[in-house]
Amino acid sequence: MSLENPDPPLVSPFPPIADYGFLSDCETCALVAPSGAIEWMCLPRYDGPSVFGAILDRDAGTFRLGPADTMVPAARRYLPGTMILETSWGTSRGWVIVRDVLLVGPWHDTEERSTTHRRAPTDYDADHVLLRTVRCVNGSVEVQLECDPIFDYGRRYAHWEYVGEGYNEAVATSDGWPTKLTLTTDLRVGFEGSRVRALTTLHDGDTAFVALAFSDHPGPKTYSDAYSRLVNTADYWHQWLAHGTFPDHPWRQYLQRSALTLKGLTYSPTGAMIAAATTSLPETPGGERNWDYRYSWVRDSTFMLWGLHSLGFEWEANDYFYFMQEVAQSDDLQVMYGIQGERELIEDTLDHLSGYDNARPVRIGNGAYNQRQHDVWGTMLDSIFLHAKSRDHLPERRWPLIERLVEAAIENWKLPDRGIWEVRGEDKHFVSSKVMCWVACDRGARLARLREAHEHATRWQAHADEIKADIIEHGCKNGVFTQHYETDSLDASALLIPLTRFLPADDVRVRKTVLAIADNLTVDGLVLRYKVEETDDGLQGEEGTFTICSFWLVSALSEIGEHSLARDLCQKLLGYASPLHLYAEEIDPRSGRHLGNFPQAFTHLALINAVMHVIRADEKLAKGIQPLSAQDPTTDVVPPAI
Repeated sequence: MSLENPDPPLVSPFPPIADYGFLSDCETCALVAPSGAIEWMCLPRYDGPSVFGAILDRDAGTFRLGPADTMVPAARRYLPGTMILETSWGTSRGWVIVRDVLLVGPWHDTEERSTTHRRAPTDYDADHVLLRTVRCVNGSVEVQLECDPIFDYGRRYAHWEYVGEGYNEAVATSDGWPTKLTLTTDLRVGFEGSRVRALTTLHDGDTAFVALAFSDHPGPKTYSDAYSRLVNTADYWHQWLAHGTFPDHPWRQYLQRSALTLKGLTYSPTGAMIAAATTSLPETPGGERNWDYRYSWVRDSTFMLWGLHSLGFEWEANDYFYFMQEVAQSDDLQVMYGIQGERELIEDTLDHLSGYDNARPVRIGNGAYNQRQHDVWGTMLDSIFLHAKSRDHLPERRWPLIERLVEAAIENWKLPDRGIWEVRGEDKHFVSSKVMCWVACDRGARLARLREAHEHATRWQAHADEIKADIIEHGCKNGVFTQHYETDSLDASALLIPLTRFLPADDVRVRKTVLAIADNLTVDGLVLRYKVEETDDGLQGEEGTFTICSFWLVSALSEIGEHSLARDLCQKLLGYASPLHLYAEEIDPRSGRHLGNFPQAFTHLALINAVMHVIRADEKLAKGIQPLSAQDPTTDVVPPAI
């Protein structure tokens, strides 16, 4: 018998996904680890190659500013109503506060912008500067700067050179690579191979700044200038948030942070919204379910528009709608597009990267872009319908697109596809896909009636009725809607049935389906997409609960009149938010650990929908009204489909 202690468990060098802070200037973004290190940043835009990629490999580039002798902050928060991250550090000798921000400044007119920018210019624009300020508030603290960019996903090391006089400004380049970084600081920096380092002691009241510019727009040259530009950026975020309308409710802070996060995931030159800021953060720890989400999915469009409209952000809703309309003008509507409308998103693997916590492969591009997914026509038509209803007007120039989308749904609805979850197994007759084909015909008929195109309305409504009858006959087993026609297995996408108004919320089949998912497709109350052992998704391993599906369940429970269950589940889900009120794609219900890409737009969109469902139901209950649904059934307003 051995008396030796067993080996202690290995501690991962990667921070938990939920512990990252998110910065954005609406053209690119950065993730900040609790250590004070920038561990993810891509240039020149969200889907560009990383320059700091330590989140996917500890040797792929990082940029840290903080106390030299500690890696654990005392507190972290966003300055209220902004995308400025503040980290407080306590050491044995004093305290410092670091603030991180991607600067937003006045509008920049450039030759490049004039050929690529498609949305209406505003008074504000990305400054293309990452700014970090530090202030000693008590005692004295030794502060360390270490900037180690590695271009092209960790494949090209930087070469630094001083510019100007002294040791306060340096430029990083790499042979054959177009991106140039200019670092400006009031610290004295030196070079150690491909990295820049500085070490200094700050005393009570001392300040310092570091600015990293990644375009021709210069960064600040003094702390005073840096502070002024930080304040201007805070003003921008405050003014933007002030355009929204948020209910006076304890959950207001979650709605505001979700709105700011969605704005931060929006590419301002075109209005496109990326699904998440990252690629290849694993859905299964150490597994292969790792995808690139830095693209714009058609599927997100209705939820995005509904969320923005419901919170009062009409300008952003309009920008996003017109981006989606532009990409939809092509002959074949795709599942997703690049943020400038690119159609080819070729998937590749970066085999030189270890992956987050050894989850491989690391993927760039997304092979699902050319999959057959039959929900796209319904989501696009739902978006057009929502946009038209918000303006009580249907422009004539929309009509050819509407006709093409409805006819595509009619032509294809009887065929199998890959479904909403983009499975990489065999095509199936997925119920959710056929429901969205029904949505295409139903919304098309509504739009035709709005246009007084009665022949179209009659024919499209007849097709909608045919699709509905087929789904009920083949996709509903024992009164419960299934994943696809050839199975009895459940799928969380069936929660969309009451949200799309496919059937009324008081239909017994709707109620049975929602409660069956709540009882049999959950772990500790959180919802799985499906049971992996019952689904041919072409992949190995397990996955966590999908947070969007859990928020869908909140909305669906509210729809069927289970307001107490909906409120309790919503409160529970809000409790799983990261310390900064952000969400990844999935949650492991056993540990509360966030999994998948981060932050996830779809999750925050579903949060807005769910929270608004509960708040509106509470408001009606407070007035003595006992609605079956949080939506008013006397109106013609259709809630978001996806």
